[in-house]
Amino acid sequence: MKKLFIKTYGCQMNVYDSARMADLLAPLGYAPVQEPDDADMVILNTCHIREKAAEKVYSELGRLRRMKERKTQSGGSMLIAVAGCVAQAEGAEIVARQSAVDIVVGPQSYQRLPEMIARVSRGTGRALETDFPAEDKFDSLPEELSSSGPTAFLTVQEGCDKFCTFCVVPYTRGAEFSRSVAQIETEARKLVAKGAREITLLGQNVNAYRGAGEDGEPSSLAKLIRHLANIDGLERLRFTTSHPRDMDDDLIAVHGEVEKLMPYLHLPVQCGSDRILAAMNRQHKAGDYLKLVERIRDARTDIALSSDFIVGFPGESDKDFEATLSLVRDVGYAQAFSFKYSPRPGTPASTAAKQIPDEVKVARLAALQGLLTAQQKAFNQSCEGRSMAVLFEKAGRKAGQAVGRSPYLQPVHVDGAGDLIGEIRHVRIESVLPNSLKGVFADPPRVLEPATQSMAAQ
Repeated sequence: MKKLFIKTYGCQMNVYDSARMADLLAPLGYAPVQEPDDADMVILNTCHIREKAAEKVYSELGRLRRMKERKTQSGGSMLIAVAGCVAQAEGAEIVARQSAVDIVVGPQSYQRLPEMIARVSRGTGRALETDFPAEDKFDSLPEELSSSGPTAFLTVQEGCDKFCTFCVVPYTRGAEFSRSVAQIETEARKLVAKGAREITLLGQNVNAYRGAGEDGEPSSLAKLIRHLANIDGLERLRFTTSHPRDMDDDLIAVHGEVEKLMPYLHLPVQCGSDRILAAMNRQHKAGDYLKLVERIRDARTDIALSSDFIVGFPGESDKDFEATLSLVRDVGYAQAFSFKYSPRPGTPASTAAKQIPDEVKVARLAALQGLLTAQQKAFNQSCEGRSMAVLFEKAGRKAGQAVGRSPYLQPVHVDGAGDLIGEIRHVRIESVLPNSLKGVFADPPRVLEPATQSMAAQ
């Protein structure tokens, strides 16, 4: 067997794509390994969302080039491939800057990897594929899946038509595309047969899902969730990432109707200022978002909310930033991700006037993260003494310990659960640790009261 090492950057969709690339290469004799040393092929599956994403990739390629040279000197060989969104955005430059790279492939073309490897092996030069092919990528992926474990990701929608002015996704992932319900159901059933008890449905704008249903008409994400909930052995469903504009009435209602859909929703707002939201082209206002949150909580009173925030967007004033803090106080989040604005080449915001000094961004980010951290701590503390169902995913650091996830996606450590990987058990939360919860086995959980009221006061 040949050794395959894949390093995955960024989002959960990249995690899914990396697994599917491994599935593609398995028939060619490639078996995954945990380290790149002595690998026959290394794939960097890249992300262009974070700051200095390309620079990090080039730094890693420099390290891999030295590994490749050592292996060549000892009579072996190593293929190096760059995949993902950085590959899509900077394919030609990668080829020009780093001679050690053999293959550059965008996220919509990785189904062509076997053909590209054959091309390189025939000595016809390096292979570059960064087009948006007309054929359905998913139709070209192998039907056989690698073992998934108790939790699995399943891409149901790709691409974005929203064109937020700070975001590269429409340029690296293309237009919105949804897989058919039948195709998704088939893959979901295979994941469950491999041991998955929980599936997270993925999409750049997952709630914009409009895949063909059984009758050939476009389905919705709510209908898809109801459909998948009928699969025996599938105990939990989640979805991410959502755009506020696409949270329709049916999708809100499904949170209160489908027991298998977990009470945790990631709903990015990015900012609390209407002026900055307009500059971002988010196509909603802060008030719209707050009303949406109220409707979601009416449908599922114990739901935990997460979000994304950008501070220091071009033109953001102190008043705009205070509006963001005000929105956070009004909502009360269980978890959130926050970042300094950093320009992405080719996006409208990258050339906007009134770029914010870095020291201002740093100060604002610290203030926002202080508030968000306090809310997350309050939410976790509100779980102490409660009983909840935990899906055990992996062994813990201590002998006999296992780590699972609560319905709210919190890590939960339980001693004496080492043989329960893949099982769901009722756990009473005894203590709150800095980054997780600790619990003991308990009776079935009582009905939980909303935890968000205490957070809103933070």
